[in-house]
Amino acid sequence: MDVLRVMESLAEQGVTVLFKVDAERMRDATEPWTLVASGAPLRDDLLVRADAVSLEACLQVCLPRLREFGLVIPE
Repeated sequence: MDVLRVMESLAEQGVTVLFKVDAERMRDATEPWTLVASGAPLRDDLLVRADAVSLEACLQVCLPRLREFGLVIPE
């Protein structure tokens, strides 16, 4: 999966996506990665969020949920 292409596609549809990796959570061997998506295409100021062990794991959680809202996301 081309993460940059996916992020650009979401931005073109009005979605703001933030990625975060937390050093403290990484040291604690917990889920250091966070993905938060928000914006006009999502209803009622809804946020789509995932905390996971990797960027890819965040995407595996969030992308299907974003597709449920009708967003077109490249494979």
